[in-house]
Amino acid sequence: MLDMLHFMTEGKRVRLVNRIPEQFPHVYADENRVIQIVYNLLHNAVKFTNEGEIAIRGVVKDGRAHIAITDTGIGMDEDTLRYIFEPYEQGDPGKTMVEGGFGLGLSICKQLVELHGGTLKVSSAPGQGSKFVFSLQISDSAAAQEESKTGVLKSIDDARTVLAAASEAGSISSLQPGQENQSDPSRILVVDDDPVNLNVIYNILSSEGFDITAVTSGSEALSMLDTKEWDLVISDVMMPNMSGYELARSIRERYPVTELPILLLTARNRPEDIANGFLSGANDYVTKPADALELRSRVHALTEVRKSVRDRLRMEAAWLQAQIQPHFLFNTLNAVTALSEIDLGKMRDLIDELGNFLRNKFQFQYKDELAPVEDELNIVRSYLYIEQVRYDDRLRVAWEIGECKDLKIPLLTIQPLVENAIKHGIMKRSRGGNIVIRISHFDTYAEISVEDDGVGMDEARLQQILDRKPDSKSGVGLINTDRRLKRYFGKGLQIESMPGVGTKVFFIVHTKK
Repeated sequence: MLDMLHFMTEGKRVRLVNRIPEQFPHVYADENRVIQIVYNLLHNAVKFTNEGEIAIRGVVKDGRAHIAITDTGIGMDEDTLRYIFEPYEQGDPGKTMVEGGFGLGLSICKQLVELHGGTLKVSSAPGQGSKFVFSLQISDSAAAQEESKTGVLKSIDDARTVLAAASEAGSISSLQPGQENQSDPSRILVVDDDPVNLNVIYNILSSEGFDITAVTSGSEALSMLDTKEWDLVISDVMMPNMSGYELARSIRERYPVTELPILLLTARNRPEDIANGFLSGANDYVTKPADALELRSRVHALTEVRKSVRDRLRMEAAWLQAQIQPHFLFNTLNAVTALSEIDLGKMRDLIDELGNFLRNKFQFQYKDELAPVEDELNIVRSYLYIEQVRYDDRLRVAWEIGECKDLKIPLLTIQPLVENAIKHGIMKRSRGGNIVIRISHFDTYAEISVEDDGVGMDEARLQQILDRKPDSKSGVGLINTDRRLKRYFGKGLQIESMPGVGTKVFFIVHTKK
Protein backbone atom coordinates (compact mmCIF):
# COMPACT_ATOMS: atom_id res chain seq x y z
CA MET A 1 0.00 0.00 0.00
CA LEU A 2 2.86 2.39 0.80
CA ASP A 3 4.32 1.62 -2.59
CA MET A 4 1.02 2.37 -4.32
CA LEU A 5 0.64 5.71 -2.54
CA HIS A 6 4.24 6.83 -2.81
CA PHE A 7 3.64 8.81 -6.00
CA MET A 8 1.07 10.98 -4.18
CA THR A 9 3.83 12.41 -1.98
CA GLU A 10 5.69 13.99 -4.91
CA GLY A 11 6.20 17.68 -4.15
CA LYS A 12 5.66 17.06 -0.43
CA ARG A 13 8.29 16.57 2.25
CA VAL A 14 6.58 13.46 3.55
CA ARG A 15 8.06 10.07 4.47
CA LEU A 16 6.00 6.87 4.27
CA VAL A 17 7.28 4.39 6.86
CA ASN A 18 6.38 0.76 7.62
CA ARG A 19 7.00 0.02 11.31
CA ILE A 20 5.10 -3.26 11.56
CA PRO A 21 7.49 -5.88 13.02
CA GLU A 22 8.63 -8.62 10.66
CA GLN A 23 7.42 -11.35 13.03
CA PHE A 24 3.99 -9.79 13.58
CA PRO A 25 1.40 -12.57 14.09
CA HIS A 26 -1.08 -13.63 11.45
CA VAL A 27 -4.62 -12.26 11.64
CA TYR A 28 -7.87 -13.90 10.68
CA ALA A 29 -9.34 -11.57 8.02
CA ASP A 30 -10.44 -11.06 4.44
CA GLU A 31 -7.21 -10.02 2.69
CA ASN A 32 -8.88 -7.83 0.06
CA ARG A 33 -10.93 -5.99 2.68
CA VAL A 34 -7.88 -5.38 4.87
CA ILE A 35 -6.18 -3.92 1.79
CA GLN A 36 -9.21 -1.66 1.30
CA ILE A 37 -9.13 -0.52 4.95
CA VAL A 38 -5.40 0.21 4.98
CA TYR A 39 -5.50 1.91 1.58
CA ASN A 40 -8.30 4.29 2.60
CA LEU A 41 -6.63 5.22 5.89
CA LEU A 42 -3.24 5.79 4.27
CA HIS A 43 -4.79 7.69 1.37
CA ASN A 44 -6.57 9.96 3.85
CA ALA A 45 -3.29 10.55 5.73
CA VAL A 46 -1.37 11.42 2.57
CA LYS A 47 -4.11 13.78 1.44
CA PHE A 48 -3.97 15.90 4.61
CA THR A 49 -0.22 15.72 5.39
CA ASN A 50 2.12 18.17 3.69
CA GLU A 51 5.31 17.42 5.62
CA GLY A 52 6.67 15.05 8.20
CA GLU A 53 5.89 11.34 8.46
CA ILE A 54 3.09 8.89 7.82
CA ALA A 55 3.68 5.58 9.60
CA ILE A 56 1.90 2.27 10.01
CA ARG A 57 2.54 0.26 13.19
CA GLY A 58 1.31 -2.99 14.66
CA VAL A 59 1.06 -4.09 18.30
CA VAL A 60 -0.63 -7.00 20.08
CA LYS A 61 -2.82 -5.98 23.01
CA ASP A 62 -5.45 -7.97 24.89
CA GLY A 63 -5.09 -10.85 22.47
CA ARG A 64 -5.88 -8.75 19.39
CA ALA A 65 -3.82 -7.10 16.65
CA HIS A 66 -4.01 -3.31 16.72
CA ILE A 67 -2.91 -1.57 13.53
CA ALA A 68 -2.17 2.16 13.89
CA ILE A 69 -1.74 4.68 11.07
CA THR A 70 -0.32 7.99 12.27
CA ASP A 71 0.46 11.19 10.44
CA THR A 72 1.88 14.64 11.14
CA GLY A 73 -0.80 16.34 9.09
CA ILE A 74 -3.17 19.23 9.78
CA GLY A 75 -5.28 17.26 12.25
CA MET A 76 -8.95 17.64 13.23
CA ASP A 77 -10.88 19.45 15.94
CA GLU A 78 -13.40 17.85 18.33
CA ASP A 79 -16.42 18.85 16.23
CA THR A 80 -14.98 17.08 13.17
CA LEU A 81 -14.10 13.98 15.18
CA ARG A 82 -17.73 13.54 16.23
CA TYR A 83 -18.99 12.93 12.70
CA ILE A 84 -15.84 11.76 10.89
CA PHE A 85 -17.24 8.26 10.25
CA GLU A 86 -20.56 9.48 8.87
CA PRO A 87 -20.91 8.98 5.10
CA TYR A 88 -20.28 12.04 2.90
CA GLU A 89 -19.57 14.29 5.87
CA GLN A 90 -17.54 17.34 4.89
CA GLY A 91 -15.02 19.04 7.10
CA ASP A 92 -14.43 22.75 7.37
CA PRO A 93 -11.68 23.59 4.85
CA GLY A 94 -10.79 26.67 6.84
CA LYS A 95 -10.16 24.73 10.05
CA THR A 96 -8.93 21.24 9.47
CA MET A 97 -8.87 20.19 5.84
CA VAL A 98 -7.34 21.40 2.65
CA GLU A 99 -10.20 20.47 0.37
CA GLY A 100 -13.34 18.38 0.19
CA GLY A 101 -14.02 15.97 3.01
CA PHE A 102 -14.04 12.29 3.88
CA GLY A 103 -16.71 11.02 1.48
CA LEU A 104 -17.48 7.33 1.97
CA GLY A 105 -13.91 6.15 2.65
CA LEU A 106 -13.80 6.33 6.46
CA SER A 107 -17.41 5.24 6.82
CA ILE A 108 -16.69 2.11 4.77
CA CYS A 109 -13.48 1.47 6.74
CA LYS A 110 -15.41 1.51 10.02
CA GLN A 111 -18.06 -0.88 8.72
CA LEU A 112 -15.46 -3.28 7.29
CA VAL A 113 -13.51 -3.33 10.57
CA GLU A 114 -16.71 -3.98 12.55
CA LEU A 115 -17.69 -6.79 10.17
CA HIS A 116 -14.37 -8.37 11.18
CA GLY A 117 -15.40 -8.06 14.83
CA GLY A 118 -12.99 -5.20 15.49
CA THR A 119 -13.10 -1.47 16.21
CA LEU A 120 -11.80 1.62 14.43
CA LYS A 121 -10.89 4.62 16.59
CA VAL A 122 -9.36 8.01 15.89
CA SER A 123 -7.52 10.63 17.94
CA SER A 124 -6.44 14.00 16.60
CA ALA A 125 -5.87 17.66 17.34
CA PRO A 126 -5.55 20.64 14.99
CA GLY A 127 -1.96 21.05 13.84
CA GLN A 128 -0.81 17.89 15.63
CA GLY A 129 -1.72 15.17 13.15
CA SER A 130 -4.06 12.21 13.45
CA LYS A 131 -3.96 8.60 14.58
CA PHE A 132 -6.33 5.88 13.36
CA VAL A 133 -6.25 2.49 15.11
CA PHE A 134 -8.21 -0.59 14.07
CA SER A 135 -8.18 -4.07 15.58
CA LEU A 136 -8.34 -7.52 14.05
CA GLN A 137 -8.62 -11.02 15.44
CA ILE A 138 -5.32 -12.89 15.76
CA SER A 139 -5.31 -16.38 14.31
CA ASP A 140 -4.67 -19.27 16.66
CA SER A 141 -0.86 -19.16 16.64
CA ALA A 142 -0.15 -22.90 16.33
CA ALA A 143 -2.88 -23.42 13.76
CA ALA A 144 -1.91 -20.26 11.93
CA GLN A 145 1.72 -21.26 11.70
CA GLU A 146 0.82 -24.70 10.49
CA GLU A 147 -1.74 -23.28 8.06
CA SER A 148 0.75 -20.71 6.83
CA LYS A 149 3.45 -23.32 6.40
CA THR A 150 1.02 -25.66 4.66
CA GLY A 151 -0.24 -22.81 2.50
CA VAL A 152 3.27 -21.85 1.38
CA LEU A 153 4.16 -25.44 0.60
CA LYS A 154 0.88 -25.91 -1.20
CA SER A 155 1.49 -22.76 -3.28
CA ILE A 156 4.94 -24.00 -4.23
CA ASP A 157 3.58 -27.45 -5.04
CA ASP A 158 0.72 -25.90 -7.03
CA ALA A 159 3.19 -23.77 -8.98
CA ARG A 160 5.32 -26.81 -9.72
CA THR A 161 2.23 -28.75 -10.76
CA VAL A 162 1.23 -25.95 -13.12
CA LEU A 163 4.70 -25.85 -14.66
CA ALA A 164 4.89 -29.64 -14.91
CA ALA A 165 1.44 -29.90 -16.46
CA ALA A 166 2.36 -27.20 -18.94
CA SER A 167 5.55 -29.02 -19.82
CA GLU A 168 3.61 -32.23 -20.50
CA ALA A 169 1.14 -30.30 -22.65
CA GLY A 170 3.88 -28.78 -24.77
CA SER A 171 6.28 -27.18 -22.28
CA ILE A 172 5.72 -23.87 -20.60
CA SER A 173 8.94 -22.65 -22.14
CA SER A 174 8.52 -24.09 -25.61
CA LEU A 175 6.05 -23.92 -28.47
CA GLN A 176 3.09 -26.11 -29.21
CA PRO A 177 3.41 -28.25 -32.36
CA GLY A 178 2.34 -26.49 -35.53
CA GLN A 179 2.49 -22.97 -34.16
CA GLU A 180 3.87 -20.08 -36.17
CA ASN A 181 7.27 -18.43 -35.66
CA GLN A 182 8.71 -21.55 -34.07
CA SER A 183 12.23 -20.38 -34.93
CA ASP A 184 11.93 -17.12 -33.02
CA PRO A 185 9.11 -17.10 -30.42
CA SER A 186 8.74 -14.11 -28.13
CA ARG A 187 10.05 -14.90 -24.64
CA ILE A 188 7.68 -13.87 -21.85
CA LEU A 189 8.47 -13.88 -18.13
CA VAL A 190 5.31 -14.10 -15.98
CA VAL A 191 5.49 -13.11 -12.30
CA ASP A 192 2.69 -13.85 -9.82
CA ASP A 193 2.70 -15.27 -6.30
CA ASP A 194 -0.62 -17.05 -6.94
CA PRO A 195 -0.21 -20.35 -8.87
CA VAL A 196 -3.85 -20.15 -10.00
CA ASN A 197 -3.14 -16.84 -11.73
CA LEU A 198 -0.04 -18.32 -13.38
CA ASN A 199 -2.16 -21.16 -14.70
CA VAL A 200 -4.80 -18.75 -16.04
CA ILE A 201 -2.20 -16.62 -17.84
CA TYR A 202 -0.51 -19.68 -19.28
CA ASN A 203 -3.83 -21.07 -20.55
CA ILE A 204 -4.64 -17.72 -22.20
CA LEU A 205 -1.25 -17.27 -23.89
CA SER A 206 -0.02 -20.82 -24.52
CA SER A 207 -1.93 -21.17 -27.79
CA GLU A 208 -0.33 -18.00 -29.20
CA GLY A 209 3.13 -19.47 -29.73
CA PHE A 210 4.96 -17.68 -26.93
CA ASP A 211 7.91 -19.03 -24.98
CA ILE A 212 6.56 -18.63 -21.41
CA THR A 213 8.49 -18.89 -18.16
CA ALA A 214 6.71 -18.46 -14.81
CA VAL A 215 8.11 -17.41 -11.42
CA THR A 216 6.37 -16.67 -8.13
CA SER A 217 8.27 -13.62 -6.81
CA GLY A 218 9.92 -10.39 -7.89
CA SER A 219 13.34 -11.53 -6.66
CA GLU A 220 13.10 -14.67 -8.81
CA ALA A 221 12.15 -12.52 -11.79
CA LEU A 222 15.20 -10.27 -11.35
CA SER A 223 17.52 -13.28 -11.19
CA MET A 224 15.90 -14.70 -14.35
CA LEU A 225 16.65 -11.53 -16.32
CA ASP A 226 20.30 -12.54 -16.60
CA THR A 227 19.60 -16.02 -17.95
CA LYS A 228 18.38 -15.03 -21.43
CA GLU A 229 17.01 -12.17 -23.52
CA TRP A 230 13.34 -11.44 -22.73
CA ASP A 231 10.72 -9.75 -24.88
CA LEU A 232 8.10 -9.02 -22.19
CA VAL A 233 7.59 -9.18 -18.43
CA ILE A 234 4.03 -9.69 -17.14
CA SER A 235 3.76 -9.02 -13.42
CA ASP A 236 1.06 -8.91 -10.78
CA VAL A 237 1.08 -5.70 -8.73
CA MET A 238 0.10 -7.06 -5.31
CA MET A 239 2.86 -9.48 -4.32
CA PRO A 240 4.54 -10.01 -0.93
CA ASN A 241 8.10 -8.76 -0.30
CA MET A 242 8.39 -7.04 -3.69
CA SER A 243 5.40 -5.44 -5.37
CA GLY A 244 4.96 -5.22 -9.13
CA TYR A 245 5.76 -1.49 -8.92
CA GLU A 246 9.08 -2.18 -7.18
CA LEU A 247 9.91 -4.90 -9.71
CA ALA A 248 9.16 -2.50 -12.58
CA ARG A 249 11.43 0.16 -11.09
CA SER A 250 14.25 -2.38 -10.66
CA ILE A 251 13.89 -3.53 -14.27
CA ARG A 252 13.96 0.07 -15.51
CA GLU A 253 17.31 0.58 -13.80
CA ARG A 254 18.69 -1.97 -16.25
CA TYR A 255 16.48 -1.80 -19.35
CA PRO A 256 14.76 1.14 -21.11
CA VAL A 257 11.07 0.86 -22.03
CA THR A 258 11.80 -0.22 -25.61
CA GLU A 259 14.33 -2.86 -24.62
CA LEU A 260 12.09 -4.77 -22.19
CA PRO A 261 8.36 -3.92 -22.05
CA ILE A 262 6.45 -4.50 -18.79
CA LEU A 263 2.74 -5.35 -18.53
CA LEU A 264 1.25 -4.99 -15.05
CA LEU A 265 -1.79 -6.93 -13.84
CA THR A 266 -3.80 -5.08 -11.20
CA ALA A 267 -7.09 -5.63 -9.42
CA ARG A 268 -7.36 -1.86 -8.90
CA ASN A 269 -8.30 0.41 -11.79
CA ARG A 270 -8.39 3.77 -10.04
CA PRO A 271 -6.58 6.48 -12.06
CA GLU A 272 -3.94 6.93 -9.35
CA ASP A 273 -3.16 3.18 -9.35
CA ILE A 274 -2.76 3.17 -13.11
CA ALA A 275 -0.66 6.37 -13.01
CA ASN A 276 1.61 4.81 -10.40
CA GLY A 277 2.15 1.82 -12.68
CA PHE A 278 3.31 4.01 -15.55
CA LEU A 279 5.47 6.12 -13.22
CA SER A 280 7.12 2.89 -12.05
CA GLY A 281 8.13 2.09 -15.63
CA ALA A 282 5.32 -0.12 -16.94
CA ASN A 283 4.39 0.06 -20.63
CA ASP A 284 0.80 -1.09 -20.17
CA TYR A 285 -1.64 -2.61 -17.68
CA VAL A 286 -4.54 -5.04 -17.63
CA THR A 287 -7.20 -5.08 -14.91
CA LYS A 288 -7.90 -8.41 -13.21
CA PRO A 289 -9.73 -10.63 -13.74
CA ALA A 290 -8.09 -10.42 -17.15
CA ASP A 291 -10.21 -10.73 -20.26
CA ALA A 292 -8.53 -13.32 -22.48
CA LEU A 293 -8.91 -11.32 -25.72
CA GLU A 294 -7.67 -8.10 -24.11
CA LEU A 295 -4.64 -9.80 -22.55
CA ARG A 296 -3.69 -11.50 -25.81
CA SER A 297 -4.07 -8.23 -27.74
CA ARG A 298 -1.93 -6.24 -25.34
CA VAL A 299 0.74 -8.94 -25.16
CA HIS A 300 0.90 -9.14 -28.96
CA ALA A 301 1.20 -5.36 -29.21
CA LEU A 302 4.05 -5.17 -26.69
CA THR A 303 6.00 -8.12 -28.09
CA GLU A 304 5.66 -6.72 -31.62
CA VAL A 305 7.12 -3.42 -30.43
CA ARG A 306 10.03 -5.25 -28.84
CA LYS A 307 10.55 -7.35 -31.94
CA SER A 308 10.48 -4.32 -34.23
CA VAL A 309 13.11 -2.59 -32.08
CA ARG A 310 15.31 -5.68 -32.19
CA ASP A 311 14.87 -6.05 -35.96
CA ARG A 312 15.61 -2.38 -36.49
CA LEU A 313 18.82 -2.65 -34.51
CA ARG A 314 19.82 -5.70 -36.53
CA MET A 315 19.04 -3.93 -39.80
CA GLU A 316 20.97 -0.85 -38.81
CA ALA A 317 23.98 -2.88 -37.70
CA ALA A 318 23.93 -4.75 -40.99
CA TRP A 319 23.51 -1.46 -42.85
CA LEU A 320 26.53 0.02 -41.10
CA GLN A 321 28.54 -3.10 -41.82
CA ALA A 322 27.77 -2.63 -45.49
CA GLN A 323 29.01 0.97 -45.48
CA ILE A 324 32.52 0.27 -46.69
CA GLN A 325 32.85 2.95 -49.35
CA PRO A 326 34.21 1.80 -52.73
CA HIS A 327 36.75 4.64 -52.73
CA PHE A 328 38.13 3.33 -49.42
CA LEU A 329 38.78 -0.10 -50.95
CA PHE A 330 40.14 1.37 -54.19
CA ASN A 331 42.50 3.70 -52.34
CA THR A 332 43.67 0.88 -50.08
CA LEU A 333 44.33 -1.40 -53.06
CA ASN A 334 46.20 1.44 -54.80
CA ALA A 335 48.35 1.79 -51.67
CA VAL A 336 49.02 -1.97 -51.76
CA THR A 337 50.12 -1.68 -55.39
CA ALA A 338 52.40 1.25 -54.64
CA LEU A 339 54.00 -0.51 -51.67
CA SER A 340 54.67 -3.60 -53.77
CA GLU A 341 57.26 -1.53 -55.64
CA ILE A 342 59.00 -0.02 -52.62
CA ASP A 343 58.29 -1.93 -49.36
CA LEU A 344 57.05 -5.51 -49.47
CA GLY A 345 57.00 -5.87 -45.68
CA LYS A 346 54.77 -2.82 -45.28
CA MET A 347 52.59 -4.08 -48.13
CA ARG A 348 52.03 -7.39 -46.32
CA ASP A 349 51.18 -5.53 -43.10
CA LEU A 350 48.66 -3.40 -44.96
CA ILE A 351 47.01 -6.46 -46.52
CA ASP A 352 46.84 -8.12 -43.08
CA GLU A 353 45.20 -5.06 -41.54
CA LEU A 354 42.73 -4.81 -44.42
CA GLY A 355 41.81 -8.45 -43.80
CA ASN A 356 41.41 -7.80 -40.07
CA PHE A 357 39.27 -4.76 -40.77
CA LEU A 358 36.93 -6.58 -43.15
CA ARG A 359 36.70 -9.67 -40.93
CA ASN A 360 35.93 -7.66 -37.79
CA LYS A 361 33.47 -5.36 -39.50
CA PHE A 362 31.46 -8.23 -40.94
CA GLN A 363 31.35 -10.34 -37.79
CA PHE A 364 27.78 -11.12 -36.69
CA GLN A 365 28.53 -12.61 -33.30
CA TYR A 366 27.17 -9.55 -31.49
CA LYS A 367 24.52 -8.42 -33.94
CA ASP A 368 21.77 -8.35 -31.27
CA GLU A 369 23.75 -7.46 -28.15
CA LEU A 370 26.55 -5.41 -26.69
CA ALA A 371 30.12 -6.35 -27.59
CA PRO A 372 33.33 -5.96 -25.59
CA VAL A 373 34.78 -2.51 -26.33
CA GLU A 374 38.10 -4.17 -27.26
CA ASP A 375 36.41 -5.78 -30.29
CA GLU A 376 35.35 -2.33 -31.48
CA LEU A 377 38.83 -0.91 -30.82
CA ASN A 378 40.36 -3.66 -32.98
CA ILE A 379 38.24 -2.45 -35.90
CA VAL A 380 39.32 1.14 -35.22
CA ARG A 381 43.02 0.19 -35.03
CA SER A 382 42.87 -1.63 -38.36
CA TYR A 383 41.00 1.24 -39.98
CA LEU A 384 43.45 3.84 -38.67
CA TYR A 385 46.48 1.78 -39.74
CA ILE A 386 45.14 1.70 -43.31
CA GLU A 387 44.34 5.43 -43.29
CA GLN A 388 47.78 6.31 -41.88
CA VAL A 389 49.46 4.36 -44.68
CA ARG A 390 47.40 6.39 -47.15
CA TYR A 391 47.84 9.82 -45.56
CA ASP A 392 51.27 9.30 -44.00
CA ASP A 393 52.20 12.16 -41.63
CA ARG A 394 49.03 14.15 -42.44
CA LEU A 395 47.15 11.87 -40.01
CA ARG A 396 48.45 11.71 -36.45
CA VAL A 397 46.71 9.41 -33.93
CA ALA A 398 46.82 9.42 -30.12
CA TRP A 399 45.28 6.74 -27.89
CA GLU A 400 44.21 7.45 -24.32
CA ILE A 401 42.62 4.18 -23.27
CA GLY A 402 42.34 3.11 -19.64
CA GLU A 403 41.39 -0.30 -18.26
CA CYS A 404 38.18 -1.28 -20.05
CA LYS A 405 38.04 -5.08 -19.81
CA ASP A 406 34.38 -5.21 -18.68
CA LEU A 407 33.10 -2.32 -20.79
CA LYS A 408 30.57 -3.26 -23.49
CA ILE A 409 29.08 -1.15 -26.30
CA PRO A 410 27.13 -1.72 -29.54
CA LEU A 411 29.48 -2.83 -32.31
CA LEU A 412 30.38 -0.18 -34.90
CA THR A 413 29.93 2.89 -32.74
CA ILE A 414 33.48 4.28 -32.39
CA GLN A 415 34.68 3.46 -35.93
CA PRO A 416 32.02 5.62 -37.67
CA LEU A 417 33.03 8.53 -35.40
CA VAL A 418 36.70 8.10 -36.33
CA GLU A 419 35.85 7.82 -40.03
CA ASN A 420 33.72 10.95 -39.85
CA ALA A 421 36.47 12.88 -38.02
CA ILE A 422 39.05 12.01 -40.69
CA LYS A 423 36.83 12.51 -43.72
CA HIS A 424 34.94 15.65 -42.69
CA GLY A 425 37.36 17.20 -40.20
CA ILE A 426 41.06 16.52 -40.52
CA MET A 427 41.40 15.87 -44.26
CA LYS A 428 39.51 19.02 -45.15
CA ARG A 429 42.81 20.72 -44.32
CA SER A 430 45.82 20.30 -46.58
CA ARG A 431 48.11 19.88 -43.59
CA GLY A 432 45.88 17.18 -42.04
CA GLY A 433 45.70 17.03 -38.26
CA ASN A 434 45.42 15.06 -35.04
CA ILE A 435 42.82 12.64 -33.77
CA VAL A 436 42.50 11.38 -30.19
CA ILE A 437 40.53 8.25 -29.20
CA ARG A 438 39.89 8.45 -25.48
CA ILE A 439 38.09 6.29 -22.89
CA SER A 440 37.80 8.14 -19.57
CA HIS A 441 36.61 6.27 -16.49
CA PHE A 442 34.55 7.91 -13.75
CA ASP A 443 32.84 6.60 -10.62
CA THR A 444 29.67 5.24 -12.25
CA TYR A 445 30.25 5.70 -15.98
CA ALA A 446 32.80 5.78 -18.77
CA GLU A 447 33.06 8.49 -21.43
CA ILE A 448 34.14 7.38 -24.90
CA SER A 449 35.23 10.21 -27.18
CA VAL A 450 36.78 10.91 -30.58
CA GLU A 451 38.39 14.33 -30.79
CA ASP A 452 40.02 16.05 -33.79
CA ASP A 453 41.57 19.43 -34.55
CA GLY A 454 40.01 19.65 -38.01
CA VAL A 455 37.86 22.34 -39.61
CA GLY A 456 35.08 22.11 -36.99
CA MET A 457 31.41 23.02 -37.41
CA ASP A 458 29.12 25.90 -36.58
CA GLU A 459 25.88 25.54 -34.58
CA ALA A 460 23.70 25.31 -37.69
CA ARG A 461 25.74 22.43 -39.11
CA LEU A 462 25.79 20.67 -35.73
CA GLN A 463 22.01 20.76 -35.50
CA GLN A 464 21.65 19.69 -39.11
CA ILE A 465 23.68 16.51 -38.54
CA LEU A 466 21.48 15.14 -35.76
CA ASP A 467 18.22 16.39 -37.31
CA ARG A 468 18.76 14.77 -40.69
CA LYS A 469 16.75 11.72 -41.71
CA PRO A 470 18.45 8.32 -42.13
CA ASP A 471 18.29 8.48 -45.94
CA SER A 472 20.29 11.71 -46.09
CA LYS A 473 23.43 11.69 -48.20
CA SER A 474 25.64 12.85 -45.36
CA GLY A 475 25.83 12.31 -41.64
CA VAL A 476 24.16 8.89 -41.87
CA GLY A 477 26.83 7.11 -39.82
CA LEU A 478 26.44 9.59 -36.98
CA ILE A 479 22.65 9.43 -37.09
CA ASN A 480 22.52 5.62 -36.95
CA THR A 481 25.13 5.50 -34.22
CA ASP A 482 23.20 8.11 -32.23
CA ARG A 483 19.93 6.17 -32.51
CA ARG A 484 21.46 2.83 -31.53
CA LEU A 485 23.17 4.35 -28.50
CA LYS A 486 19.88 5.88 -27.39
CA ARG A 487 18.16 2.50 -27.59
CA TYR A 488 20.84 0.77 -25.52
CA PHE A 489 21.80 3.51 -23.03
CA GLY A 490 18.95 6.05 -23.16
CA LYS A 491 21.25 8.81 -24.39
CA GLY A 492 23.04 9.19 -27.71
CA LEU A 493 25.94 11.15 -29.12
CA GLN A 494 27.01 14.50 -27.75
CA ILE A 495 28.96 16.86 -29.98
CA GLU A 496 31.12 19.85 -29.17
CA SER A 497 32.61 21.76 -32.11
CA MET A 498 33.99 25.15 -33.09
CA PRO A 499 34.85 26.33 -36.61
CA GLY A 500 38.61 26.32 -37.17
CA VAL A 501 39.29 24.59 -33.83
CA GLY A 502 37.95 21.05 -34.20
CA THR A 503 35.28 18.64 -33.00
CA LYS A 504 34.71 16.30 -30.09
CA VAL A 505 32.07 13.56 -30.38
CA PHE A 506 31.43 11.45 -27.28
CA PHE A 507 28.92 9.22 -25.52
CA ILE A 508 28.38 7.90 -22.00
CA VAL A 509 28.25 4.25 -20.90
CA HIS A 510 27.01 3.70 -17.35
CA THR A 511 28.97 1.11 -15.38
CA LYS A 512 28.42 -0.77 -12.14
CA LYS A 513 30.80 -1.27 -9.25
